[in-house]
Amino acid sequence: MTADLSSVTTGAARDALATGTAQDALATAADSAPSVVQTIDWLAIAPPTLTALAALLVLVADLFLPGHRKKLLGYGTLTALAAALALLVPLRAGDRSTFCVTTGTQACSYTADHFTLVIQALVLGGAFLTALLSLDGTRKLPAGEYWFLLLASAAGAALLPASRDLATLVVALEVASLPAFALVGIKRGDRRSSEAALKFFLSSVVATAVMLLGVSFVYATTGTLHLTEIAARLDDVPPVLDTLAKTGVALTLVGFAFKTAAAPFHFWVPDTYVGAPLPIAAYLSVVGKTVGFSGLILVTVVAFPSYADVWGPAVAVLAALTMTVGNVAALRQRADRARSAVRLLAWSSVAQAGYLLVPIAAAAYSGDERIGSTVAYALMYAVVNLGAFAVAALVARTEPGNRIADYRGLYANRPLAALALGFFLLCLAGLPPGVIGLFAKVTVFSAAVDAGLGWLAVVMAVNVVIALYYYLQWTAILFRSPETAKTATGTPASGPQRRFRAPAPLTTAIVLTTAVGILLSGAPQLVLRFAAVNLF
Repeated sequence: MTADLSSVTTGAARDALATGTAQDALATAADSAPSVVQTIDWLAIAPPTLTALAALLVLVADLFLPGHRKKLLGYGTLTALAAALALLVPLRAGDRSTFCVTTGTQACSYTADHFTLVIQALVLGGAFLTALLSLDGTRKLPAGEYWFLLLASAAGAALLPASRDLATLVVALEVASLPAFALVGIKRGDRRSSEAALKFFLSSVVATAVMLLGVSFVYATTGTLHLTEIAARLDDVPPVLDTLAKTGVALTLVGFAFKTAAAPFHFWVPDTYVGAPLPIAAYLSVVGKTVGFSGLILVTVVAFPSYADVWGPAVAVLAALTMTVGNVAALRQRADRARSAVRLLAWSSVAQAGYLLVPIAAAAYSGDERIGSTVAYALMYAVVNLGAFAVAALVARTEPGNRIADYRGLYANRPLAALALGFFLLCLAGLPPGVIGLFAKVTVFSAAVDAGLGWLAVVMAVNVVIALYYYLQWTAILFRSPETAKTATGTPASGPQRRFRAPAPLTTAIVLTTAVGILLSGAPQLVLRFAAVNLF
């Protein structure tokens, strides 16, 4: 019996066996053995957990609230998102992990580091502004379902940047995506909305299937799902499994390329943005894109650094192709086409995705994890793009066609809204007074040059010049008088002439985004500092 126990007990147990009974030895072994029960850091997981619980609470509350009280669900959503944002403050040290393996390795499935906190702040802030845009713009939509789906998607989006294993990453990605499909098609009886949701759903399902195939190949190669463990084991892959590993890496990238709207996986974007309710189009352009980029950063920089020679050139080509396709398509938008304003913003978001891909590609060549340029650019883009959609929502209240031509004379009727939209467009173009847009583009450009990707820097410079044309053209339309527009085109001006009192939530969203944009232009170091540090 002594021989049997010595193979499974610790040294302390063997000492107890030498001086006492077998029962004492077993008890000592049980006390000294590592526990297989994981402890949970509830504060670390509080932001996505609170958002998910709020989603369930809203869905239940909808059953008991009368029709004229449904607006309370929207205010409850705003409160929950604000509380989730507040819960990020105690985590600002960025040094907490939970759901960790208790035996052998120290790998964890959830990590609240600085990367996680910045992306969670962006995601929850974007969802908060989306809720503001939705308070007075969704009266004809089912309130309970709408707010539940928005909160559920935000919970998944907040979980994703903290995910440090492929299983959690895929689950978070789908929790963020599945409610978004329903939100796109939530306008009952609207054929355009239904078609947009169907296209979004089918293309996303195919991309997810391809990504899952890639994940299975990676797991077959490494025998683990934790990102840090995958990185360590891919350093020494047997030659017989090298092709399988490279295929897994490539297929995993395809799934995230779809989520980021990278060309040629971008085809769903214009129709989806046009068919969705305007606040949801804004949500997809910022939060949906952030989810894709967060996942792409985690799998490339954290999990697959050993295969940078595979994903680095692929991401660089995707970046060049995406920004070119997006800008050329935006350039071809006709001002008098129905919903051309939303289409231009959709194609602009595709082009911006190309810029966001540049620092990720550069990380493959520079050999470090400093992808902060992407994070800094994403923060700038989120603020100004949500602001542009907020002004578009304001104009759509009198001009449901939402053509670019409908913005003629906006300054004469709503000077503050016109100035705000002009500022947002100049930020996206990278021109003063949109200083933050200029600095963010310079930061991305520098990342490409420092990594030796001169050709990609040239492609980006050319695309920035192309984008200037349509951004400045739209900006100029804002300040034309209706009479001037009529003389120049020979057709009656169609600018927003009817005056109405803008809803307070919509006004608040425009004011907030404008104020943050001006603050960042005055103190760009608030976001650009992320480009100089390692966020992991």
